[in-house]
Amino acid sequence: MNIATKFVATGVLAAGLSTAAHAATWDMPTPYGDKNFHTQNIYQFAKDVEAATNGALKINIHSAGSLIKHPEIKNAVRRGLAPIGEVLMSRLSNEDPVFGVDSIPFLATNYDEAKKLWAASRPVVEKKLAAQGLKLLYAVPWPPQGIYAKKELKAVSDIKGLKMRAYNAATETLARLAGAVPTQVEAPDIPTAFSTGRVDAMITSPSTGANSKAWDFVKYFHHTQAWLPKNMVIVNAKAFAKLPAEQQKAILEAAKKAEERGWKMSMKETQDKLDVLKKNGMVIVTPSAELMNGLKEIGKKMTADWAKKAGADGKAILDAYMK
Repeated sequence: MNIATKFVATGVLAAGLSTAAHAATWDMPTPYGDKNFHTQNIYQFAKDVEAATNGALKINIHSAGSLIKHPEIKNAVRRGLAPIGEVLMSRLSNEDPVFGVDSIPFLATNYDEAKKLWAASRPVVEKKLAAQGLKLLYAVPWPPQGIYAKKELKAVSDIKGLKMRAYNAATETLARLAGAVPTQVEAPDIPTAFSTGRVDAMITSPSTGANSKAWDFVKYFHHTQAWLPKNMVIVNAKAFAKLPAEQQKAILEAAKKAEERGWKMSMKETQDKLDVLKKNGMVIVTPSAELMNGLKEIGKKMTADWAKKAGADGKAILDAYMK
């Protein structure tokens, strides 16, 4: 059953482009489960919209890909099959490098730098989305990426020769530039890969480390904050334009609150998961200046490669970020 048929079969109003003058219901697909902090933030966003519009606009959340799977959400919103949805921004980098700016390793290595990078890139991202009939409402980062290893890493030279888990082209390039041997391993296979010696190290978030019980196979987590990828909440521009002005205002105000709240929730998630790692015996390492300087040199090479692909838009973003 294709998406369009599914919507007809389930009675979902395509794009929520309701012609009702005083009430509308929007269905919102999201990729992650109800316990995920992104989804919890979205539920609060929906409550804020409903309260601000006195019930005139309701947003029904369909979490965990239950209505539309993650890879299809952006195009579903674009085509008007759903008026609003959530997507990992870097998932769109194959159609335009600009969408991958927040996943360049060691370009922004903490929440403050990530906020600055988002401020620099947001206008370009909004322009790219607008050209596709989409409107950006807000974006919230995931916890930052760090390096898990069996030994403490004090310099990039300590990474040389390690078999490092890679899960996409960027992590493969990063491992190679650090002198490691990149090895493709999916998240569910992490424990087995370590226990069988397929990998010695990996770079991922505190959340993934906690979920995979990293303390069973490594001792050290280096809090490098390599990059902070973001989720975006986007809306069909035509659906938004058909709303009364006061409802549009309510959505934009709720979105602003959701972005501010979401960044705080992300920081809390990071600390909570670091505490879990520590509680289970892992050593949380604040990276040495030597290690970070070496990693940032690798980041510069990867940034330059990204800038070539992103062209004038990439240059504009980097110029604004570096000011």
